[in-house]
Amino acid sequence: MLPPILKDDLALPVVGAPLFIISHPPLVIAQCKAGIVGSFPSLNARPIGQLDDWLSEITEELGDHKAKTPESKTAPFAVNLIVHKSNNRLEEDIRLVVKHKVPIVITSLGAVPEINRAVQSYGGITLHDVTVQRHAHSAIDKGATGLICVAAGAGGHAGRLSPFALIQETRAWFDGPILLSGAIANGGAVLAAQAMGADMAYIGSPFIGTDEARAEADYKQAIAQYGGEDIVYTNLFTGVHGNYLKPSIERAGMDPDNLPESDPSKMNFGSGGNTKAKAWKDIWGCGQGIGAVRQVGPAAALVDRLKAEYAEARARMCQP
Repeated sequence: MLPPILKDDLALPVVGAPLFIISHPPLVIAQCKAGIVGSFPSLNARPIGQLDDWLSEITEELGDHKAKTPESKTAPFAVNLIVHKSNNRLEEDIRLVVKHKVPIVITSLGAVPEINRAVQSYGGITLHDVTVQRHAHSAIDKGATGLICVAAGAGGHAGRLSPFALIQETRAWFDGPILLSGAIANGGAVLAAQAMGADMAYIGSPFIGTDEARAEADYKQAIAQYGGEDIVYTNLFTGVHGNYLKPSIERAGMDPDNLPESDPSKMNFGSGGNTKAKAWKDIWGCGQGIGAVRQVGPAAALVDRLKAEYAEARARMCQP
């Protein structure tokens, strides 16, 4: 069952996934105004003081929009926290999340009961992203409200399992909120995610190719130009397996068909200018669903397309 925060003010059952470096207030605000949850990684706001400013800006802008257009669906926003020992500003980020009463918190790379309790103390919810059942059980045991099942084909850090396998195994024991991530780029796929047992879709890569995204022009154009066959799955760049655009790897002078394995123990998500963060900037993360994206444009236009496709898919399902 979905909590009210994930259904009452949404025009479409979609969360715009937090995109490292790329998600920032203009994109988050555009997504929320269009009726889907917008989100960003807290580490995108550097230095730490900028996070305070961003949270104020987003909260105030969405509050004003909701007051001026009460008939529209103004969705809540989310902040992604990297719960990993290398994130040396996690405590400060949590303090600001609680200060601003962020409605939805997405946790990654570690489930911590104290974070869940802190967010839920003011009425917020926590969603934890997982790729395997062991991590899913651990997250719920530690108090997460719901799960984001990251299946094969997702952009950035991605799992190996088919969405069919991941969702059916998770839904067999968990009746709370489940979101599905993995190559979802049109409205029909949103409906398909619900049909297989998820409550909502988690969409990231298509939003890289939007006007509001904080990505360079070539990156945006690549989202509209390439397709699923142009994606490489590797753990070289962060120590965690993920999907990346092959042309960006080639541009960096590497052979995408012969990449070495990385040592997972060396992954680093700290706040400094480390080489791992640089790799994230130079190598373009991307999911397999980008074949559905044909042009760069406003985030609202992308959401409108998703809404129309979702409605069309539902109508087809209802036909005799």
